[in-house]
Amino acid sequence: MGPEPISVIAPPLAGRASASQRWSHLVFLHWRVEAAQVAPLLPAGLVPDEFDGSSWVGLIPFVLDRATVWGSPPVPYFGSFVEVNVRLYAVDADGHRGVVFVSLEASRLAAVIAARTLFRIPYRWSRTTLTRSAGEFQYTSRRHLAVSARTDIVARRTDQPVVGDALADFLTARWALFSTVRGRTVHLRNHHEPWPLFKAELVRLDDTLLDAAGFPDVAARPPDSVLYSPGVTTWFGRAG
Repeated sequence: MGPEPISVIAPPLAGRASASQRWSHLVFLHWRVEAAQVAPLLPAGLVPDEFDGSSWVGLIPFVLDRATVWGSPPVPYFGSFVEVNVRLYAVDADGHRGVVFVSLEASRLAAVIAARTLFRIPYRWSRTTLTRSAGEFQYTSRRHLAVSARTDIVARRTDQPVVGDALADFLTARWALFSTVRGRTVHLRNHHEPWPLFKAELVRLDDTLLDAAGFPDVAARPPDSVLYSPGVTTWFGRAG
């Protein structure tokens, strides 16, 4: 079975959402990589998803806040932090597309433990920050107990919208993540409005997270795609 079509419209969830989060001020940095580099990092039963003959690795910082669980009010403090993730793109045997996270840096230890324990999502406890100045976004992360795993990203958004761009849709219109729970590859769904996307410029990058994830020297070359989004509110649940 071939991969499902890419759609900027998220399919509906079935029933009540189990959780929600606001994702804000996202910078999407992506590089072309060989599918052979990606394949060993994927859970069982998945193959690399490709666009224009390449697989892709993303380095994506953003602000996560207003987190809720089962309709609760937003969780204070522990449900608000800066995150930086390294992610890949995969397809399962049924043609479902999704994200595979290699690492996710976050500053709230309780959130890190919960995500690792419940969903086996590879969060790492780090000191993460966002500084905004003169239209630029500076994200930094330093991993606790492994300070060599770090990133310093400075990006500048533009006012030029990105609409109907096939590569941008491939990299951002992702309505699920894959993880391994109790030895089984699972497909966890999310839903949000279509991404508001803008072209962006990478001003500076000093990063070792990509190298630690298994992609040496990637950060030394310019990314093949740089996008910005002011953000979306996202809900999680079962497939409709």
